[in-house]
Parts: sequence; C-alpha cells; structure tokens
Amino acid sequence: MTTKEVADRFNQLAKEGKFGEIQDELFASNAVSIEPPHAQGLKSVEGLDAIKQKGKQFNEQVEEMHGGFSSDPVVGGNFFSVAMGMDATMKGMGRVKMDEIAVYEVKDGKIVKEQFFF
Repeated sequence: MTTKEVADRFNQLAKEGKFGEIQDELFASNAVSIEPPHAQGLKSVEGLDAIKQKGKQFNEQVEEMHGGFSSDPVVGGNFFSVAMGMDATMKGMGRVKMDEIAVYEVKDGKIVKEQFFF
C-alpha cells in the first residue's frame, strides 16, 4: 500500500474506533512508538507487542470515555499526520480532555513509527 492508502485505511478504522485493528492491520512488527519526554506514565516503546501493551495499560487507566476524535490525515511523502483527542475520566485524575498531533511514518506499506506531540 502507498502512504496515502495506509492513511486512508487508518482514517476509516479510526472513525469506527477500531484502534486495535489499526495496529493489527497497518503496523509493522518492529514499529516504534515515541511519546514526548513530559508524557506522564507513558514511555516510548519498540515492537508491535510492546505498542499493544502500552495501549492496554493506558486503556486500563480510563474509567469512562465521554468522546474522542481523529481528523482526516494529511499526507506528505512517507508520512501522514492526524489530530486526535479524547474526553475521558481517568482513574485518580478525574475528567480530562486530551488533544495531540500524531505523526506516522510508512515504509513498505506498513506503519513503522508513530510519534505523539502534546
């Protein structure tokens, strides 16, 4: 798949809330996930299994989801980016709204890197 095809499929699945399917279908097994240095409790990881585990740990902190969004992707070369956000009640933190930009790198038809900016 081209970067645009990956981005379009990502967008389709994200709009349906199927983030697990995004990882299963679109991520390379050796993909990396990079969090900003100030991210509380989130670490950068390498490998699809570690990325899935990081997502599971984050989801376990969510007490209740009130809403979320993922914008249409912007594609440039081997990269695409989306604005993402969520409104959730987090265990021990109360209700929070989170907004971020996520940048994805595509190589050989798979996402090889995701990096978050917030």
